[in-house]
Amino acid sequence: MDVAQFDFDLPEENIAVRPVEPRDAARLLVIRPEGSEDRVMGDLPALLRAGDLMVFNDTRVIPARLFARRGQAKVEVTLHKRLDAGRWAAFARPARRLRPGDTLGFAEDFSATVEGRDGGEVVLAFDRSGDDLLAALDRCGVVPLPPYIASKRPIDETDERDYQTVFAAEPGAVAAPTAGLHYTPRLLAALEAAGIGHCRLTLHVGAGTFLPVKVEDTDQHRMHSEWGRIDAATATRINECRARGGRIVAVGTTSLRLLESAAAADGTIEPFTGETDIFITPGYRFRAVDLLLSNFHLPRSTLFMLVSAFSGLERMKSAYAHAIAAGYRFYSYGDCCLLFPERK
Repeated sequence: MDVAQFDFDLPEENIAVRPVEPRDAARLLVIRPEGSEDRVMGDLPALLRAGDLMVFNDTRVIPARLFARRGQAKVEVTLHKRLDAGRWAAFARPARRLRPGDTLGFAEDFSATVEGRDGGEVVLAFDRSGDDLLAALDRCGVVPLPPYIASKRPIDETDERDYQTVFAAEPGAVAAPTAGLHYTPRLLAALEAAGIGHCRLTLHVGAGTFLPVKVEDTDQHRMHSEWGRIDAATATRINECRARGGRIVAVGTTSLRLLESAAAADGTIEPFTGETDIFITPGYRFRAVDLLLSNFHLPRSTLFMLVSAFSGLERMKSAYAHAIAAGYRFYSYGDCCLLFPERK
């Protein structure tokens, strides 16, 4: 498909640089085949049905943005993909002067060696691994806010809290699963009281989610891969829900992508551990997900392509035009959509 079909104009004032408080006060645009409806996140229990099952991503954002020295030169790196317990792929600035064997010092007792470079991307082998590496990142790194926020203001202490979901448990993401940012203990209690269950999977969101689509045809785009896991107990619970007639509600495109990666042809979810680079565009047949909660996405992005595949391109362009005119807040700290699938 022509990538230009997924373009739209977004005024700067619609881009959120802070979340609303409380989180469940965010606006919610309900997008059904018959039309759209303006609601708020607190209305969600009334919009779902008893017996539905919400699937959350419990990944935790790590402080993946680091500042180093190579001799006297300053280097900034943003980790974006874990390769093993002590090695990460990272974006570096400036990268052109880095060579294999160079040492980057982040603190007197914390460093990494450059193993390789490809353009602006490097592979770093740290001087520690596992929990010791995570502890060093907590000490020396900062949360890597998305570029459309970081370009407007500096990170501060509130972002350490605001850019994590209430489900964050498994460290490894370098970007938040942002549809999960709207949930509070109050909203979760209301969902439970309405008979709506929830379970968790893990997909470590990479910085590749922010990379622009640089080709003109979607068939030419190379999707980044991300690591995910669905354990056997979660897979069983999802399958039992569908067998009872309940709907599977993916909270975020990350949850949806992993569920679809783990789904058999009949929609049955199998336990899954590994990489997924699934790229969903209009024409894709969804097997595992019945409803989707998602924030508003960038023009020409793979995520806007995904939601267009789910609810229909023209319907999503119309819904986004309404959201822009009505002052909805876009992107990571913005408002949310509840998407119903396109009728076939």
